[in-house]
Amino acid sequence: MFTKKEARMRRAKQTRAKISELRALRLCVHRSNLHIYAQVIDATGGQVLASASTNEADVKSQVKRGSTVEAARIVGQRIAEKAKAKGVSQVAFDRSGFRYHGRVKALADAAREAGLQF
Repeated sequence: MFTKKEARMRRAKQTRAKISELRALRLCVHRSNLHIYAQVIDATGGQVLASASTNEADVKSQVKRGSTVEAARIVGQRIAEKAKAKGVSQVAFDRSGFRYHGRVKALADAAREAGLQF
């Protein structure tokens, strides 16, 4: 049997293998109990082009807690704005093995609304 984290990492590995096969930029999401983080990573996986999280001062001033759906929406909008500023409009969504539900879904939907294409 796998632990919860091992199972999530196994799922993430499968997703990342497919994305690297496509040679696409990826929007990588990580969520913890207290915060949510998003990064746009280049196709080789060696360079972070843009990042946003609930640890940023701008986001902290807008939300009371970083572990809410509303905080995830704000991070989704910020990552899309930062990616578009770098000239990135199309990415592959890497949910890092997390279920597409709740905070992860809210971040993805907000990024789509702000102009990123998955």
